[in-house]
Amino acid sequence: MEVVPTAAALDEIVENFNYLDDWEDRYRYLIELGRGLEPLDDAAHNDSTKVRGCVSQVWLESRVGKDDSGSPVLHLKGDSDAHIVRGLVALLIALYSGQTAPQILAADAEGLFETLGLSTHLTPQRSNGVHAMVERIKSDARAAL
Repeated sequence: MEVVPTAAALDEIVENFNYLDDWEDRYRYLIELGRGLEPLDDAAHNDSTKVRGCVSQVWLESRVGKDDSGSPVLHLKGDSDAHIVRGLVALLIALYSGQTAPQILAADAEGLFETLGLSTHLTPQRSNGVHAMVERIKSDARAAL
């Protein structure tokens, strides 16, 4: 199972999750997704990229580009000091990175997490952290507009 946390690989990630029956295997896969993240520069581990509301330390870096029509497109990188949370960051990057700001604002992260069964298998603290990450990404998308 190749792990490629990009928007193009989101369908593959969902398919792989559905293939894994055991939650221990799904957690291992989530950790592998996190290991596959593009490294975040040391300088990006700072206060402005740090996500508030997460128990673990999480950093999200957004860079805004433009698509062919001139719409803002967000390119995301992220990191965490916790393995499973780093996998959650990778999952959100697969969902949001490379998307236009309006696509990001319309994307349903909660629906994705329900589809994968993560909604019922994350601790309340991790769920709050995911919510904080999603809000941060959507805030960056709104700012890009």
